[in-house]
Amino acid sequence: MTARTATAGTASVVIAAYTLERSAGLTRAVASAVSQQPPPREVIVAVDNNPDLYKWVCREVPAAVPVHNQGTGGASATRNAGASVAAGGVLAFLDDDTVAGPGWLRSLTAPLARPDVAGVGGYVEPMWFGRTPGWMPEEFLWVVGASYRGQPRTAAAVRNVWSENMAVTRDDFWTVGGFREGFGKIGQACRPEDTDFCIRLTTALGGRPWWYEPLARIGHTVPPHRGTLRYFVQRCYSEGQGKAEMAAMLGLHEDEGLRDERQHASRTLPLGVCRELRQAVLGREFGAAQRASAICIGLTAAGLGYLGRRARPPGPVGGRSRAVPPR
Repeated sequence: MTARTATAGTASVVIAAYTLERSAGLTRAVASAVSQQPPPREVIVAVDNNPDLYKWVCREVPAAVPVHNQGTGGASATRNAGASVAAGGVLAFLDDDTVAGPGWLRSLTAPLARPDVAGVGGYVEPMWFGRTPGWMPEEFLWVVGASYRGQPRTAAAVRNVWSENMAVTRDDFWTVGGFREGFGKIGQACRPEDTDFCIRLTTALGGRPWWYEPLARIGHTVPPHRGTLRYFVQRCYSEGQGKAEMAAMLGLHEDEGLRDERQHASRTLPLGVCRELRQAVLGREFGAAQRASAICIGLTAAGLGYLGRRARPPGPVGGRSRAVPPR
């Protein structure tokens, strides 16, 4: 399968799952993938070291191919486990707390027909439980895994996309051994395994960029605890740490490998503060003042996480990629 012949019908959709507490969301995610037109070749549910959940998937989700990751824990290794059994020539990824919209798979896979595209990602809409927090700035919606102000508004070449809404040919995926195992979302740690993967694949493919296609839309469930200031600060700090670790692992120069982050911090966020302060004064909106403050708090937390990780003595970082599975 080459990128030029990739279509939605040749795709294996891989959904990582780790807890029975999210079984209802997992059921919705599988249903949204199966109902795509044209439908995918298969939907794979990869379970992260959870025998009870694996048995539940085997019993309750007959539309999916169950896979039990019994090795290295974490989202990266679990996605790799699902990808290792995929029969499709294209791998499309969702998470167990996402719902694909109509036409998602078709829109996500169509740009793979272009020979100058490494892979594709789409738009992620937050689905809040209850009211949207009035203090949450749009520039920081990435904290809850959603598309944010500062991303392209139309289809465009980008450095990276997110693993919760991503498509890549199977051959290209295994060119770099998939996601880096031992790096990413493991326990309370939340590191950018998707950014790491995208950069490694772009490098391996001679600089081919990723493609952002906003028509490939999914919804991402945001539970109540992720709408708190405590989670916001922790997530920003963790992201800063993760970006520093990723840069060290890949040998990236700060001005080069983290250009997107620098532009977001130096241009998008100051514009956001000005916009919200203007709204707070002219519109007498207290929420706007809160959002301006949150931008400053989030930037500070991410910066402290980044600097703190860089200040550590050199040592082993990150994890490994999986070998190409036998075919």
